[in-house]
Amino acid sequence: MAIVLTSVFPIFALILTGYICARRNILGVAATESLNNFVVWLALPALLFQGMAGITAAAFGQPGFLLAFTGGMMLTFGLSFMLGTRAHHRLADRSIEGLDAAYANTGFMGIPLCLAALGQASLVPAIIATILTACVLFAVAIILIETDLAHTPQFAASLGKVARSLARNPLLVAPVLGVAVAVLHAKTGFTLPAPVLRYTSLLGGAASPCALVTIGLFLAQSEPANNNALIARLVGLKLLVQPAITYIIAFKLFSMPTVWSHTALILSALPIGTGPFMLAKLYNREAAITSRAILVSTVLSLITVSALVAWLE
Repeated sequence: MAIVLTSVFPIFALILTGYICARRNILGVAATESLNNFVVWLALPALLFQGMAGITAAAFGQPGFLLAFTGGMMLTFGLSFMLGTRAHHRLADRSIEGLDAAYANTGFMGIPLCLAALGQASLVPAIIATILTACVLFAVAIILIETDLAHTPQFAASLGKVARSLARNPLLVAPVLGVAVAVLHAKTGFTLPAPVLRYTSLLGGAASPCALVTIGLFLAQSEPANNNALIARLVGLKLLVQPAITYIIAFKLFSMPTVWSHTALILSALPIGTGPFMLAKLYNREAAITSRAILVSTVLSLITVSALVAWLE
């Protein structure tokens, strides 16, 4: 119980703080967008850069973690995709639903939670999981959506669009630059100057609280939706099925350091991130269902994630 109070409770307390601020009009829609941009473009990239700049060669030797987290994510996406087959249900809608079921909130919620529950050693696997979510899952969904909605489907064109989008994403560019610094250090002994480290530490330190408050602001603006059966299915896949699959792969099929297996499991059990909602809005799909699924999964994850962290401890 102590680990829940010291690590999980502050995470959800910050989310609740953002929710209350939005509901009482202390922070409005404009604040949500501005704070989100601050996290995405400044604070979180600084944290990711500094975390990967200190990575060692041993951290790249964990194929079990890659397979466990990616496998749990993609198998859940595929399961949701198959369950979404029904009359007049387009490929784009099934892709959004697949994202809802498998897109864990690794960046905004997962990194601060893992740092609180597992310590600094969990930062590198949490960053890797964030990259996998954005590069693998998001890219697959975008390609499927583009293929469905394009008047003349062109796989190469869709792939090129995804590649350009990822290349401009600061949450991908920052850790790649961090890895470049780590490689340079291994080969030449180069280290970042103290003022630069202080700068990234100060900026990165703002990432976790600002990200969690932003989640609360977003949840307060959740749109009503009337397809409760679909929302229940998506939330069940995200909070129960994905961590179950990840557990089997990480704990039964592969051997890896404890912090890596525990990080994979905690991250897979997180609620739905805001990425699917942004994509649903961008392509004019059923954003209300995604918005409501995010809200429900986040509220219920207070119970499921707390129980999981306590069990692991």
